[in-house]
Amino acid sequence: MAAALEVGLQLLLVLFWGAPWRALQAAGIPPPPPPPQDAEFTFLLPAGRRECFYQVAPGNTSMEVEYQVIGGAGLDVDFSLASPSGSLLVEEFRKSDGVHTIEPTEGGDYKLCFDNSFSTISEKLVFFELIFDSPQEDEDVNHWAEVAEPEEMLDIKIEDIKEAIETMKSRLERSIQMQALLRAFEARDRNLQESNLSRVNFWSAVNLSVLLVVSFLQVYMLKSLFEDQKRVWT
Repeated sequence: MAAALEVGLQLLLVLFWGAPWRALQAAGIPPPPPPPQDAEFTFLLPAGRRECFYQVAPGNTSMEVEYQVIGGAGLDVDFSLASPSGSLLVEEFRKSDGVHTIEPTEGGDYKLCFDNSFSTISEKLVFFELIFDSPQEDEDVNHWAEVAEPEEMLDIKIEDIKEAIETMKSRLERSIQMQALLRAFEARDRNLQESNLSRVNFWSAVNLSVLLVVSFLQVYMLKSLFEDQKRVWT
């Protein structure tokens, strides 16, 4: 469903913004650079290992980093976030989840590391998401309003169209983010329930075995009490 919403949004952007961008090209204004793309990833972190990821971010934007441990014993991991200049921005130990916002960002590669070296047996299933909120998108959109006249856009004002599309875009992006978070919560809860089910089944089998053994011993002991051990001589 999130993919369908994103495709619909792209179609609306093409329909309403295509003509103004062509007007910008005719006026000699270069097209703006593409905005940073949100990203999400789920990976398996082996026991005793440390995995790092790099994300390119433009300068003067807002970047939100959210992670969750959705599988594995303890549901915890060490997390660190370093800036392109090498400064350590975030460092957490044995956490199951976390949300961090970097604003404004530096231009360059941010380093995200997840460490499971404290665990010698259990691997961890980790989900993380990167969300960008760039003011450059709004500034770039305002360029074509200066080139195209409102009378050229049928009977609808450009500002009304732009406001409606921006509102729809922000709501759809928020819906996509919430769906990703809900999927992560659902995966973590499902893994926890499956783990609990395995434990319940195991200990139920153990208790049943002990019950059968104790029942057999009780019957045997009661039977031995009523047996006549005296020998009859004839």
